[in-house]
Amino acid sequence: MTASPVLPASPPSLDAARHENGAKRAVRGALVKVLLHERTDRGMALEPFAARCVRQGEVHELVTTDRWTDVPGSRVDRVGFLGFVELEHGGVLDRGDTVLIGGEPVGSVLGFDGCHLPNHYNIVIHAPRLLTGRSLALAPETPVVFVPAD
Repeated sequence: MTASPVLPASPPSLDAARHENGAKRAVRGALVKVLLHERTDRGMALEPFAARCVRQGEVHELVTTDRWTDVPGSRVDRVGFLGFVELEHGGVLDRGDTVLIGGEPVGSVLGFDGCHLPNHYNIVIHAPRLLTGRSLALAPETPVVFVPAD
């Protein structure tokens, strides 16, 4: 009997097991600080998780990127900084959730960067172009909603 060759494992997609997802509620919050800048050398790394649980009252940073990837550990250099959001209640953020700010869609959750943990996550949002708090004319108390993906 001949043994099967062992192939090197490729990194799992951040979308692995999405077929297991059921219904969930939207996660809501409000901006507590607006950020105005962008960078092309940020060096964020996507965590190998397609979802993260969040708690009521937590504050997380929102950043946009116009680069798309689904490979865990991918480097994200091109980012626009939107600001920090305080969450109204706990919930689950999933890759692919639509992000509304002030009622307008800005993109979808691409993933999470944990370089500032345990203080906060960088929630990386895929958008058609780099967006910042300045380009969207954001202000503190602007509502933020993470709408569940279909």
